[in-house]
Amino acid sequence: MSGGAIPEKHPLLVALESLLARTGLSAPLMSGWMGRLRWLIAPDIFNFGYALRTTLAALIALGIALWWELGSPQWAPLTVWMIAQGSRGKSLAKARWHMFGMVVGTFVAIALVAATPQQPLMFILLLSAAIGILCFIGTLLPGPAAMTNYRMHGMRASGFTLTIIALDGSADPHHIFMIAASRATYITLGITCETVISSLFQFKLTERARDRLTENFIAAMDRVCHTLAALLQGKPDALNTSPEMMAAMAAMGDQIEFAEVEMGRHGHEGDHARAALAGVVNLFSCGLNLSALMRDPAAHGQRWQKIADRGSNFLLSLPDRLKNPSDFPNVMTDLAELRAATRVDAADCLALEMDMVTHPPVDTALEERVTREGQTIHVLGGMLDGLDASLTQFEESRNPPAHDRFRYRIQTWRDWHIATANCLRASVSMFLAGVIWITTAWPDGLVFMMFVGIVCSLFSTLETPAMASRAFFHGAVCVSAVALIITFWAVPAVTVYEMLAMVLVPPMMLGGLAFSNPRMILGAVAYNLFLTILIGPLNQGRTDEILFFNTAMPLCLAMAFCTWMYRTFLPLDPDGVRWNMRVQILQMLRGLAKKRYILMPRDVIGVSVERMVRLLNTVAGRRGPVIDAYLRGVLSGMTVGLAILNLRGILVRNELPPAAARDIQDMLGRMAQFTGRYGGHYGRTERATLMAVNALTHLEQHETNLSRRVEILRALASLQVIAEELAENRLFFDASSPYLDPVFS
Repeated sequence: MSGGAIPEKHPLLVALESLLARTGLSAPLMSGWMGRLRWLIAPDIFNFGYALRTTLAALIALGIALWWELGSPQWAPLTVWMIAQGSRGKSLAKARWHMFGMVVGTFVAIALVAATPQQPLMFILLLSAAIGILCFIGTLLPGPAAMTNYRMHGMRASGFTLTIIALDGSADPHHIFMIAASRATYITLGITCETVISSLFQFKLTERARDRLTENFIAAMDRVCHTLAALLQGKPDALNTSPEMMAAMAAMGDQIEFAEVEMGRHGHEGDHARAALAGVVNLFSCGLNLSALMRDPAAHGQRWQKIADRGSNFLLSLPDRLKNPSDFPNVMTDLAELRAATRVDAADCLALEMDMVTHPPVDTALEERVTREGQTIHVLGGMLDGLDASLTQFEESRNPPAHDRFRYRIQTWRDWHIATANCLRASVSMFLAGVIWITTAWPDGLVFMMFVGIVCSLFSTLETPAMASRAFFHGAVCVSAVALIITFWAVPAVTVYEMLAMVLVPPMMLGGLAFSNPRMILGAVAYNLFLTILIGPLNQGRTDEILFFNTAMPLCLAMAFCTWMYRTFLPLDPDGVRWNMRVQILQMLRGLAKKRYILMPRDVIGVSVERMVRLLNTVAGRRGPVIDAYLRGVLSGMTVGLAILNLRGILVRNELPPAAARDIQDMLGRMAQFTGRYGGHYGRTERATLMAVNALTHLEQHETNLSRRVEILRALASLQVIAEELAENRLFFDASSPYLDPVFS
């Protein structure tokens, strides 16, 4: 979907502006309420198409359910709205996982009701535990915790199905199989109708999916190229926007799976696209290393300035050149020439060093400047090598080779602490709702529990469940008001389904258009889900007004209860999230220093991107000094982690002089004790790193063996990156005080 974007001069808006101008209304009024209602007054054509096709699918599902005389036909359109998305790939992916979740939830519900006949307390305990376990599993599945993670949605759908079947079955356990079959029928009917109708609105699906993969990569490359070009031009603050760019690229990576669904499983375009995007993210790590080395003025020699200007010009022109497929061979040729130039310049620096070493006396200051310049050029060459690999994968995603067997799996980083918190949050909320039902003997307590179970299943795995449930509560209040009007005014007057459908078209279109507005998404989800539930159409063409009140009141109370629970029980604590993240980064660095290759470089990059996305999500994108400091700390932790892996690789090759290898091992041994929670070894680690830098610098200045000198320079570059990051981000790495926040208070 387009996020509610509209053309600058929509015809309807032009007419309204002209009318208001003639009446004398001011421009601020125009830019005020009309700007907020653009999603309704002049929607984007894609958003209007989404609302129209989903409304048609929901009404067809409701009509079939009424035609078949099913007992609760309103569940069929609810399923349609639950799985409908703006693109064919998203809808299909969500439908598949929703069907999987329905099957799992159905079997669990049958087993649960069969195991606890006439035992309400045991039933509530097991139901709460089951929903919590499903949330626990969903949190550990691949992908972000956003609503677009459809693997996680499969577990959400399991909890949803489990709730609606088990609670109805607990009141009539002898007919649990009939209840489960009917609920599964509603869900299957809704999935089928939405899938069929959405397919009719899609044209040239495969071509559009490939074009979207290309556009996403070029968009990511455009932002990265401009950032790295600014860095090469000597702008040290160029990487300050790295967290936002990495979060955007993580979202783009999430979209690749949907494009794969649209293209079918006949090729590996999605695998190549994931590898290409991962290569773009890897460029950031090279940029961070480059930034750390460029802080030393000695690195800014004439060779560096020349090759940096050339690289900057190439990067700035790259995004536009990638839009023309016929120009791609020329792009790769120019990139190969640029890579060759960096290798030549780095070799010239090395040759000049060797000449100075073999012809004493050695000018130490000059030799050090040449060394620093050569190291910086060498890192730039590594960054260009990564760019070459990423562009190669991009071209293969655009033109897959014959007999392609390339695979690039979706990365998974599990956070057991978050999964446990999500499990407890859902279980305790559901259990307390059951206790309220038992202690009050509320006749509609099962309906209240059903809505609580739905909210717990949907939102307990989100990073900000309190904010989501509050928006859901607002949507529930709005849909109750709309359903009240329809139930008491429109529905009693209709006698055939065609008239009922005409009555439901405007409010359904309203909900579909609201879903396209980013500020109203969660409220619109509640509105769309519960509209037909509250109206409760019957086969006789009328509705039960008493049933409306017995459904609307539990619905609103359940939303308010969940909002309160998410704010009081295990609420989101931004300080705690940041502290845990900081502890995990320090633990990762200690682990990398202790053991060999427990993580691959792409794992370090991936988990760091995940942390940055989570950090931004916990504050809803609102940046401040503390958040900026933590984001810089996450980037610095990633840079140090990659440098440690480089040192590990150098030690494994065993080409260093014994003295240099001992210095690196001593430094890693000190890093293995790096900064625990109650204070600890930051100063010692920093001193050990500086001592290793000085020792290797001395060895390098007197080493006459070329291969050993190259290895020393590689190790020295990684050690210098670590030393620079430890000095630049001392407040983050030194955990003698628990938080960074008091520093900026």
